[in-house]
Amino acid sequence: MKAAGYAQVMSSEVTSKKAWEQVVDWVEQRVLSGELVVGSTLPAERDLALRVGVSRPAVREAVRTLQASGVLRSSVGAGGSGGTTVTGVPHQALTKLLRMHVALASFPATDVTQVRVVLERLSTSLATQRADSEQLAGMRAQVELMDDDGLSIEEFNGHDTQFHVAIAEAAGNRLATDLTVAIRESMRDPILEGLYALDDWKRVRGLLRTEHHAVLSAIEGRRADEAADLVEEHIRAAFARMSWLHDR
Repeated sequence: MKAAGYAQVMSSEVTSKKAWEQVVDWVEQRVLSGELVVGSTLPAERDLALRVGVSRPAVREAVRTLQASGVLRSSVGAGGSGGTTVTGVPHQALTKLLRMHVALASFPATDVTQVRVVLERLSTSLATQRADSEQLAGMRAQVELMDDDGLSIEEFNGHDTQFHVAIAEAAGNRLATDLTVAIRESMRDPILEGLYALDDWKRVRGLLRTEHHAVLSAIEGRRADEAADLVEEHIRAAFARMSWLHDR
């Protein structure tokens, strides 16, 4: 395609987009080029509108969209100072996205569980090799807190989640950590709903405790393959017990 023809096509694509989408594209292009990095401040609303050639309401709509995506954060400082900066909190956006799609059954629970197995096998293997004494202590603290018979189901599930997140964080893989958090949070409500409906919660709680202690022991013993196998067995066994999730 000749340069002039290509330019006409690109111009047509830009003009066919909504104004706020043009602002999103402007930000995306500069993130990809490295001009905008985490901590960078966007131009003021009026200046950005002039640069892109759109209205200020379009800029505000784009900023709201990028905030929801975990790309931007706006703040107001003393005396009205502040601004919109590039941030890096993808797990918040991923959590919102997954929670809604799981609720709408776009992602069946079986699919979510399969992905979780892959992620947590990786995280557990890496954590077994990389976790320092402080991180191991954090994992043990969550497991020991789950041994308290006085915990409510919601409190128990909270420590369960924190144990798995602690493993992911110790792995040192940021993407795996963010995806693990997002998947756990996306399944939180349906899991709690089912756990509260169980008539044998004490038995299930005992099984979960045993499995968590086994995973922790393998991690502390630096037995990476065993730890990965145990966490997979734990996830699959837990899903098998949650029959209410099988048709979601």
